[in-house]
Parts: sequence; structure tokens; C-alpha cells
Amino acid sequence: MSIKITGTGSYIPSIIEKNEDFYNHEFLNADGSTINSSNEIIVEKFKAITGIQERRYVKDELLNSDIAFYAAQKAIEDAKIDKESINYIIVAHNYGDVKHNAEQSDTVPSIASRVKHLLKIENPKCVGYDLLFGCPGWIEGVIQAKAFIASGIAKRCLVIGSETLSRVIDKHDRDSMIYSDGAGAIIIEESNEKGGILAHETATFTLDEAHFIYFGETNNLEITDQRKYIKMYGRKIYEFALTNVPIALKSCLDKSGVSIKDVKKILIHQANEKMDDAIVKRFYKLYDMDMPDGIMPMTINTLGNSSVATVPTLYDLILKRKLENQSIHKGDVIIFASVGAGMNINAIVYQY
Repeated sequence: MSIKITGTGSYIPSIIEKNEDFYNHEFLNADGSTINSSNEIIVEKFKAITGIQERRYVKDELLNSDIAFYAAQKAIEDAKIDKESINYIIVAHNYGDVKHNAEQSDTVPSIASRVKHLLKIENPKCVGYDLLFGCPGWIEGVIQAKAFIASGIAKRCLVIGSETLSRVIDKHDRDSMIYSDGAGAIIIEESNEKGGILAHETATFTLDEAHFIYFGETNNLEITDQRKYIKMYGRKIYEFALTNVPIALKSCLDKSGVSIKDVKKILIHQANEKMDDAIVKRFYKLYDMDMPDGIMPMTINTLGNSSVATVPTLYDLILKRKLENQSIHKGDVIIFASVGAGMNINAIVYQY
């Protein structure tokens, strides 16, 4: 028996926010002081580092649970299954449902319960729960689903990564340009085919790293409300990721028994183009190899960083032939990988 992904789906929001749309923003330093550069220069430097040219935001009337539902619907249709046969719905997110212009997140009931409600699944033995694990949440959800199936607790799971980061960004913080909205989903189940999940790896670093990504106040000191926004120490995250992610990837691949030369794609969390490129280059350097061309597909330049949604969305787009010059074929070995708030790192070696 293998454990394989049998259906995929994603939801890409319709509102496109281009880099030029930030030219009129008032960006401030963390201490509230003025940045001694024009917005055009700030944006150009941002693009050079992250690779982001535009990002996607949801419409005002949509919630995180709505777009999670849309992605789930597509995955269920793609897998050609009866939705009532799903044993677990695992939804990875970090901020719940945040209404447009609201100051508070809504997490009760869980996003998973809301998705099950929207899917109109009647079976009470279809259990839904949420997973808060930073950007690596969707991969961790897949690992948990694999454990449920391998142990006999479940036969079929729906795993979703969904986020509306546009609702928790500080418009006075340059880092706000990184974040976007989106959702990706998969059906995973036991299979008689070869392949599937070959190995996985997860690590949590908290001694010094726990608060590298956190909830904080706006950079505009004139605003006195109690609203909090997503904040991060970008340089510390960059150094942390370059040091620790390549080692985790190597550990995972070595456990799988697959040769580095047989890896066809690395689907890494779309956090920062420059950082992702450096991580994968360091990973190959651990095997005394150069990074092959085309090994690391990217969507960040047009979709931004949608946290838990980046990896499942990337996978779905490739399988649906919606990403230029990228494809995955039967028998191909790929690596899913992510790093994010916690600080958490995880990876899966998977044979399609």
C-alpha cells in the first residue's frame, strides 16, 4: 500500500495588486520614523530581493473559509470521489476568518468545520480540525493525514492550506508587499499504486527563533487602536532558513533512499525568490552538485506569498499545465518543502 495524492485544487483571488500600486503608500520604519528613500526605490529594491511583481487579494465579501471551500471543491472533483467518504478535513491557516476592515479574527467554529458545512457533508465521522503551523502548515497537514492513513485511522483525507494575509498587513510596513491571499487543497488516500509519500521531515526551532514572525502594532505611531498585524525579522529569517532548510531537505531525501539525481522538482514555499534560490543551491551543494535548471518552479512573481497556500497551489498549477515550461510526469520524484513561523521547517519526498 502507498499513500498518494489523488486530486488537487486551488483558488487564486481575482484582485491583482501590482508593485506600482504601492507608490502612494506611506512606508515607515519600525520606530515610526520616515524612510529616506522614495517609494519607487523602496519598491524596486523589494522586487530585486523577493522577485514579486504583483500579488493577489480576495474581494471584500470573501473570507478565508470561503476560498478554502472553493479549493476543496476543485480537489474533490479532480479526485472523482464521494465527499461523504472523506474521513478528515485538515485546514492549515494562521489567522482564521478576518472580515474586511475587521480588527479581530474569527476562529470559532474552526475553518475546517466551516468548510465541511459549505461542502454540505453530512457524515459526522468526517472530522474537521485546524492546524496552526506557520507557512509549513499545509505540508504538516499532509504528514498528519499520512499518519492517519498509515495507522488505519483514516482511508481518505482532505488537506487544505488557505490564508487571507491581505487582512492582517500593516500598510505602513514595507514587508506588507510580500503577502497575498490564496488557497490550495488535495485529496490524499491509500493506493495500490507505487510511490506516494516516501519520507518526511519536520523540525521546530524555538530557543531563539520563536518570535521571528509575530503579531505586532503598526509602524504608524499616530494610530492608537489595538489592532495587530503580521510582522517579521526578515534578515534573521533569511539567515535561519539558509542555515537549516538545506540540512532538513538532505535528511528527508536520505531517509527516502532516493538519489539526489532522481529528484525532478523541488516545490518550495514561495517566501522570497532570492532566499528560495539560495536554499536550493545550498541543498545541492551538500551533495557537491550545482542546482539543475528548472528544478525549482516559482509563482511568487505574480502570486506573492500566500503562506500555507503557496505549495499546494504551485503543485496544482503544474499538474493542470497552467505553469509555463513546468510539468510532473508519472514516476517523477519531487520534494515539497517549507519554512515559516514557529520557527518550523518541513519536507516531504513524494513520487507522483
